Amino acid sequence: MSELLKITNLSVKAEDKELLHNVDLIIDEGETHVLMGQNGAGKSTLGCTIMGSPEYTVTGGNIYFDGEDITEETADKRAKRGIFLSFQNPVEIPGVTLSEFLRNSLEQLTGSKMKIWDFKKKLHAAMDVLGMDRAYADRELNVGFSGGEKKKAEILQLLMLKPKLAILDETDSGLDVDAVKTVSKGIEEYRKASNGTLLIITHNAKILESLTVDKTHILADGKNAKDGGGELAFRVLENGFGEVL
Repeated sequence: MSELLKITNLSVKAEDKELLHNVDLIIDEGETHVLMGQNGAGKSTLGCTIMGSPEYTVTGGNIYFDGEDITEETADKRAKRGIFLSFQNPVEIPGVTLSEFLRNSLEQLTGSKMKIWDFKKKLHAAMDVLGMDRAYADRELNVGFSGGEKKKAEILQLLMLKPKLAILDETDSGLDVDAVKTVSKGIEEYRKASNGTLLIITHNAKILESLTVDKTHILADGKNAKDGGGELAFRVLENGFGEVL
């Protein structure tokens, strides 16, 4: 497997506050990594920085993707390279339907128009995997959606766009047991269909049960605290951070 994401000595601030300090991370193509840490450890900051969020400023270090330095690239360029970030709290976008959003996103990625029949066939197949009512395709993106419906819409985007790297930031947050199973099924389908690479930020063992976790990374106070195999994630979930740090 080739190296897909490499982060070296990454330091990040928001406004005047330093949030990440000399963080290192390497993810090979096709792997599933879990990122953990207590509240305020810097997990979401790292995910957003990899995506290129303008809210965060890199003050040191570099981010490499597919062998190229993307540290200074904007989020839209990173998205076209194949980086995807799901949000803890997906935003509502009035005036744009879920279907329109997905079709436009696909056309931006491929650089070519997509026949409406081909698009709908692909969309309906992905919605069926998640057990989503097809009527949601014609609703405004996330407007009036429940928390679970918003998370399903995020995983639907994952299945449609098939990014090289998917960063899932607490996608399971606030979901009931059945919704977590559905989201997990969608993530598993993404892995099977595209051999996609995952960086999962989570506190929930259920979302990991159907996946083979290759490596676990723990952040503390914005720094690398501990790295290990997949078993480390389950040790944390069972015994807490105090037992492993």
